[in-house]
Amino acid sequence: MARKEQARAGDMTRLEIEFDKPHLLGSLFGEFDRNLVAVENRLGVYIAARGNQVQIEGEASAAARARDVLTALYSRIMRGEQIDAALVEAAIAMSDEPTLDGIVRQDRSGTPQVMIRTRKKNIIPRSPGQIPYMESLARDEIIFALGPAGTGKTYLAVAQAVAMLITGQVDRLILSRPAVEAGERLGFLPGDMKEKVDPYLRPLYDALYDTLPAEQVERRIASGEIEIAPLAFMRGRTLADAFVILDEAQNTTPAQMKMFLTRFGMNSRMVICGDPKQVDLPGEGMSGLADAVSRLQDVENISINRFTSADVVRHPLVGKIVDAYEGPHA
Repeated sequence: MARKEQARAGDMTRLEIEFDKPHLLGSLFGEFDRNLVAVENRLGVYIAARGNQVQIEGEASAAARARDVLTALYSRIMRGEQIDAALVEAAIAMSDEPTLDGIVRQDRSGTPQVMIRTRKKNIIPRSPGQIPYMESLARDEIIFALGPAGTGKTYLAVAQAVAMLITGQVDRLILSRPAVEAGERLGFLPGDMKEKVDPYLRPLYDALYDTLPAEQVERRIASGEIEIAPLAFMRGRTLADAFVILDEAQNTTPAQMKMFLTRFGMNSRMVICGDPKQVDLPGEGMSGLADAVSRLQDVENISINRFTSADVVRHPLVGKIVDAYEGPHA
């Protein structure tokens, strides 16, 4: 693969990339060139493909970013990976990071330095904020993840938990969230306990099934290796040799958060995920998440990771919606 800068006029540049395996370009460009169109629209450049050559025209920095996106995606295809719209968006978002090689830092063999390996897939960062978060998940004992929906807070925590479970680093995976809509009083709902709490815990199930084969999820739940329960069920327990995740933590009270954090046991890891701006607690009481962060932000071995709309890895419109709701009219 060769790169060449053909012309420069003021701040405008025309760059050329020559790919040495033309048969891979269909995967790189996408159906009806949709990947190229996404890069053009997001970075404000013009891309023309002729044979195994691609020309990029636009403002110098944008053209350079577009070049880096295409070469990074091409490298992934060369390693046999599949390219989808989400990965293209991630590559575009990450291309603005000067310390990154396309999508994420890589070693000399081309292997990403930050990666979570699960039974179904290998997961790498898809936004700038995910890099320190994934490093923290692998290093620290208690991790707070704060930010809007769609930034990968819970998904990456579940992926790290699954990776540690299947390698024997922990014996159990415990997933929890407060059932605020039912006031943690679930008796009036129809069905058995699993049927009562499942609607509140569905996002956790979704992340599990995306990182483990379905039969393993069911078998590990049946054996107790994976436990999914509302926050109220944590009271009175000591959670040793476990990876424990609390989702939607902004909807805990300070008393509930203290109860949860003091369940921490030997050889365990806790991840507390939530969006401080989306509190659904009744009344004017303080969120347990905000209270805990203010108390624990300087404690050793506790990390606090903050995400913004720039880290949203869903559809690009989600980030814009987050900005709109957090703007002057919020």
